[in-house]
Parts: sequence; C-alpha cells; structure tokens
Amino acid sequence: MLVLERRDSAPSGFVHVGAAPPTQVLTLRFSLAQNNFAGLEEALYAVSTPGSAVYGQHLSKEETDAFVAPTAETSSAVQSWLSSHGLSANAATPAGDWLKLSLTVAQANELLDAEFSTFKHQETGEQAVRTLSYSVPVELKSHINFIHPTVIFPLKSFGKGPTLRPTPKTKRAINAAPASCAQEFTPVCLQELYGIPATPAIQSSNVLAVTGFVDEIANLADLQAFLTRFRTDLPSSTNFSLQTLDGGSNSQSNRNAAGVEADLDTQYTVGVASGVPVTFISVGEDNLDDVGGFFDLLEFLLAEPSLPNVLSTSYTFNEQDLTLPVVTQTCNAYAQLGAQGSSIFFCSGDGGVSGWPSLQCTTFIPTFPSTCPYVTSVGSTTGLNPETAASFSSGGFSNFFGIPSYQAAAVGTFLSGLGSTHKGLFNTSGRAFPDVSAAGVNVGIIWDGDHATVDGTSCSTPITASIVALLNDELITAGKSPLGFLNPFIYQNQALFTDIISGTNPGCGTNGFTAGVGWDPVTGVGSPVYANLRTAVGL
Repeated sequence: MLVLERRDSAPSGFVHVGAAPPTQVLTLRFSLAQNNFAGLEEALYAVSTPGSAVYGQHLSKEETDAFVAPTAETSSAVQSWLSSHGLSANAATPAGDWLKLSLTVAQANELLDAEFSTFKHQETGEQAVRTLSYSVPVELKSHINFIHPTVIFPLKSFGKGPTLRPTPKTKRAINAAPASCAQEFTPVCLQELYGIPATPAIQSSNVLAVTGFVDEIANLADLQAFLTRFRTDLPSSTNFSLQTLDGGSNSQSNRNAAGVEADLDTQYTVGVASGVPVTFISVGEDNLDDVGGFFDLLEFLLAEPSLPNVLSTSYTFNEQDLTLPVVTQTCNAYAQLGAQGSSIFFCSGDGGVSGWPSLQCTTFIPTFPSTCPYVTSVGSTTGLNPETAASFSSGGFSNFFGIPSYQAAAVGTFLSGLGSTHKGLFNTSGRAFPDVSAAGVNVGIIWDGDHATVDGTSCSTPITASIVALLNDELITAGKSPLGFLNPFIYQNQALFTDIISGTNPGCGTNGFTAGVGWDPVTGVGSPVYANLRTAVGL
C-alpha cells in the first residue's frame, strides 16, 4: 500500500472526538487519471485563441469527454480492486473520470488502510468523519489521483460580506447619470461608463447562469422593485429561471429570507444583460463534497445536455485552505466547460492580498478558483472618469498553478517593473489574477424590500458576465459562435480595455500591489469598453 494523501493534524478549529462508528456509511469520490488532459488543454486554447485556425469551433460534450475519460486499463484496475473488497462504484460524471462509492467506515478503513475518526468543529459544533492518512495499492498510483473527502475538512465558500448599506428613501431621477454615479452605481451608470447597450437581446438559447450557495434566496419581489426603480425600459415582470441541486431552493414565501448575494447577482444580470435568459442555480447545503457544493455543481453541469454560454460565480475560497488534488480536479473541470463554449467568471475576492475575509498573514494569500488558469477572474474598481482600483480588490499569484502562456508577457512586464518589492511574499511564477475588473463600490440593489448599496468583487462579476452575454447574443444573431473561454482573447486585446492606473490592494501589513500601466494584480488589464469589444469580436 502507498500513502496517497496525509496531513499531520486536523485544521484549526476541529478537535478529535474518537473513532468513527464502524457501521456509519460514507460516500467517497474517486478521481481517476484522465487519459489525455494535455490534449484537452491544447484543444481549449486552440478554440479560444483569436487567430487560431479553429477559433470559435468549440468542442462537443462527447469530444470533451473523450479527452478526460479514464483508459480502459485504469477503469478495469480500479474496479477490480474494489471488487476484491466486495465493492462496486458508479460513474459520477459522463466521462467516468469520477467514481462514487458508498461504504461503511469499517470497509473504508480496510480498503484504504485508514483510520476514519469523528472530528468536531469547536465553534459551530459541526461533525465530520475524516482520516489523516489513506493509502491505495502501489500498482494503482498512476490510476487514482485522490479520494475525497478524506483528508480535507468541510469548507464553505466566501460570499457577500457585511458591506450592505441602507440608503435614504428619497427618490432621485432614474436617468440622472453620470453625476449621481458618484454616490451610487446603477445599471444606467454602467451603460454610461462601459457603453453597455439597453437594446434587449433576442437569442433564447443564450443562457447566462448565476450560481447561489449556502441556501441564499433570490427574491422575485426585490427583482421587480429593482427593475421598476432602475430599468424602467424593461418589463418589471422580467424573471429568471431556476435550477436546484443538493436541496437548494428559491422559496418566495418569506421575503425576509432574501440573500444579499443572490439578490445582487440576479438583479445585475437580469437588469444589465437586457433580455438575456438568466438562470439562477441554487446549490443547497445538502452536500458531502467538503467544498461548499462546488464539486456537486460541476458534476451537475457536466451532465447537462447543454451548458450556459456564461457562468457567473461570486463565491470563492482561500487557495491555501484547499489541497493540490482538489484544486487541480476542480480547475480541470472548468477547462471542460470552457472547451464546450462557456465563459466562466469568478470574483477575485474582497481581502486585498490577504485572502477573503482579510486574514492575519505573513505572505500574500491568493484566492481560488480565481487562480485556475481556465477561468476569468474579476476585480473591482471605484469612481468614474477615471476609475481607480478598489482597495479590497483581491489579486496576486497562485501557489499551485504556473503562469499560463496567454498572460506570460503581460505578467512578465509587471514583475520587471515591480523589482524586489514584496520579495518573498508571493510566488513570482504563479498564475496571476485578476484578469479584468469592473465597478464594485456603492452598487445599488433592492434587498428585503429596501434600497441599499453594496461593495465587492461580487458586484463586478455579474456585471462583467452580463457584458459578455450581450456580446454573445449579437454573435449568435450574426451566425457566429459565443465567446467561450475568454482569457487568450483578453490578453491579446489589452488595449481595448480601460487601463486602471491608480490604487492599491493592501493586506498582510503591506500596501499590497499597485495598479499601473498595463496588467496588474489589482485590476487585471482594466475595465471593459463594449464598443471596443464588439469590434474586436467581428461585429
């Protein structure tokens, strides 16, 4: 037997209670070696890089699955091992690179040469059955990436923090822009600042999906009030579709249950991406994946017959709280979505260089999934003419992923200018983020029936996603493909964005990084200009 993963102790906050009951049932996921992920990555970059002979020719689900499916040898070896213990696993993904297996603690201990124990979180009282080490037969080392959840303890993603501010109930002129934008950003301000069109989209297949976690409710009455106040040109009855998993729901029986994040995300997709079909995907708390339902959501999406053209997520983790196998498997799944033509957006986080929420730290803390090279990370700006970097806008460099080729030149230029500043505080060879940025301060919403403003990269992300969704509508109308994975396009077209050249993102006892000419780890290449992007995509 070969130790596949181990940790010295439980993470801070968890205490050992005792051996787990032998008859308790566990559900484990087995991540199997994919037969040709390098080929998938190559195909992803080819269909996503302007100038490529196959640019825009996104892969089908079947073509994508063929790259990531395990070989027959891998599947047979793993199933034979399980069978020798009287066990059988089922495929959890269409490609079969994830297997799911239910077994007792006693069976898991024997199968994995492990000691599953019960651990309790001292603050929340939450209990989890985990092991500090597990093994697989040495001959399976090349076939099994990792088994989950084993050594990783329950995590929840970070969403909107306590940045909501009630606003005076005085009613101002709806179209008073841009002067009023100094106090509050609204859809009209965004149309003025970025040139976002108000003309309704027309393509019913062009879905923009936003994800909701931790049982957040997107309130329909709040959306109606938002449209009535801020988008009088759209029908106030404009709605979104709903998909649920892991016990997620979107009950409208109690308006007081509305979530700030869910309201924000739906209002700034429905209310900015005029006419684009929006789907709210509610991921509930009934999950056992230990990463807040992120694995379950990916399994759900990979099994869907058609994917949303744009997926916006305003939740994130601190990269250091996850393991390399978990971030790699998650990131690779985003590559699968991108290869099929989905643009995947994540907020960069709201803790500057000190993670999210801001932590005491001796080195800079990157956030994930922003550090995944196959997603587009969004930071925040503040102000109007000129925009400056929002001080909370997280950015930096991954400790898990290297610098991808599409951003190597831009990041190299930044690092050369940085010199020895912050030497030793971050990984100079890591994937850099964010990629782009947008308004994220004093953003007006309706929450729990009241007018309020919020701050955060959680605001900037659905705004940016909405811009891309509108471009996709025009592309599809013109008989072209949606944009899909955006980063190669972004870094080839930096001059088309408004460069943000002032502001910092402090943390860890420092001023953090400084926004300047060109790409920077505060605001990326800058904020979007719709007309420029429209021309660049051939419209």
